Amino acid sequence: MTSIFPLGFVSAILPEATLETVLRTAAELGYDCVELMCWPPGDADRRYAGVTHIDVDAIDTPSDLQRRLSDSGVTVSGLGFYPNPLSPDPAVASMSIEHIRRVITGCASLDIGVMNSFIGRDPTRSIDDNWSRCLDTWGPLVEWAES
Repeated sequence: MTSIFPLGFVSAILPEATLETVLRTAAELGYDCVELMCWPPGDADRRYAGVTHIDVDAIDTPSDLQRRLSDSGVTVSGLGFYPNPLSPDPAVASMSIEHIRRVITGCASLDIGVMNSFIGRDPTRSIDDNWSRCLDTWGPLVEWAES
């Protein structure tokens, strides 16, 4: 069912569900699309973090996964990963940036044209400092996505 304005949800609301369960639930409830979470597998440090419905590091056969997504009858509106790439902790920022790159690569391999994320923020810095850092961080990520 496709409407003029597609209605969907973020799969993080079903953190314990498998990918198949998320897709089946969306279809049964009449949703048009779903944004699938792609956090790195592992423990979460906050609510909804750590939800992994597609492990982008384990996409061995994109065509099989594409078929499973297509067979569900629900469109994938995008792949989502919402870290803080501007974190004041360099290790967190670095991990975030590297995994964003992997999610972008996953989008490309699955022919999904949207990757959703947070821009991020360092609460210890001013808005101007954050903006400068945002440009330095996201400029290369946008170039990566466009390549």
